[in-house]
Amino acid sequence: MGRAVVIGAGIGGLTAAVALQRRGWDVTVFERAASLEPVGSGLAVAANALKALDTIGVGDEIRELSAIQGEAGIRRADGRWLVKTTEEAASARHGDSVVLLRRADLVDALSARLEPGTVRLNTTVKEVDPETGGVIFETRGPETASGPHPAADHATAPEPHDGTGRESQLEAELVVAADGIHSPVRAALFPGHPGPRYAGVTSWRLLIPGGGVPGQAFESWGEGKVFGVMPLAGGLAYCYATDAVPAGGGGGDQRAELLRLFGDWHAPIPALLASASPENVLRNDVHHLATPLPAMHRGKVVLLGDAAHAMTPNMGQGACQAIEDAVVLAHVAGTGAGPAAYTAARLERTTGIVARSASICRVTRLRNPLAVRLRDAVVTLTWRLAPARAAGAMDDVLGWTPPSTPAKPPAPQTPTS
Repeated sequence: MGRAVVIGAGIGGLTAAVALQRRGWDVTVFERAASLEPVGSGLAVAANALKALDTIGVGDEIRELSAIQGEAGIRRADGRWLVKTTEEAASARHGDSVVLLRRADLVDALSARLEPGTVRLNTTVKEVDPETGGVIFETRGPETASGPHPAADHATAPEPHDGTGRESQLEAELVVAADGIHSPVRAALFPGHPGPRYAGVTSWRLLIPGGGVPGQAFESWGEGKVFGVMPLAGGLAYCYATDAVPAGGGGGDQRAELLRLFGDWHAPIPALLASASPENVLRNDVHHLATPLPAMHRGKVVLLGDAAHAMTPNMGQGACQAIEDAVVLAHVAGTGAGPAAYTAARLERTTGIVARSASICRVTRLRNPLAVRLRDAVVTLTWRLAPARAAGAMDDVLGWTPPSTPAKPPAPQTPTS
């Protein structure tokens, strides 16, 4: 195998790095942040992503770190259940559970499986040549906490730049752009693409110690608003919310804003918000790639995760699809197929999931009381009158299975002094 450069050390980038190393690639990960510590939020890892993580030896650890989703479903703002299911039913149908955990726990589990020195922190990729695989990058501050980066011997000598960083270049047989929803690499590869678009909702995320109902995860829908609660291991609750408001808001006490919006909703939402710390509330406008890319690669460069198919959070598949991308990419690269085979394997599937998630987002944005009542009635009747059909709506997503080619063990490392 050859050299691979991964741009971005989020969940998708780290999964790709682990998967490629297991197949014998020499991997370098460039991360512009100073640490791998992610934002303080939770994550649902669905059956399809757990199967993908199993292929790189991480699945069982994630199951052990996680709270298993027990009862789950959709409720109204007054607490009445519109849809309700159990972990046992979901597991029986899709072959695995949905597990709930902090994003930080998954990041830690992935990074622990990388060879020492793989991730280069404080490093920004300035330019990528899709034809040669050339990557120009700039490092500011310490590169790693454990010594020099292994790619340093293969990079060009640092050149004087502007006095603020060291600019270098290396070439790779494969460049993986996992650089997020506002991906500079995507913009350079597909300059005519319109890029991410505001989905019509802003979101809040927060972790609350000692919150939630153990074993019960739910998402409640109101008039243009959503509030979700996921119990995590260790007594944590991950809460998230959305509201259909113009983009660009924020500022001030966001916990107070959440109390204004959801303080009269059903228990335990008001109590959770009352016990939250204002400084732990994260607010972000939701953007997605409403227009699919023509391809998920160009030359030696592939796009992965949000850089390739950013979606609204309504199906809980953003991180899960990035994990799928990573293991499929490693499989394709391990068979000797080119990046075009990766596009062929991933573009149609992810495009469909992006569109479905956006359609659910539009349904949650309804504000007209009559439209909301009709929506709720349709959801409830569909579940009661055709439960098998309703339960099977996610079969094509959660029933996905990863490529079966066995991974090669990492090459032995030469001891260093």
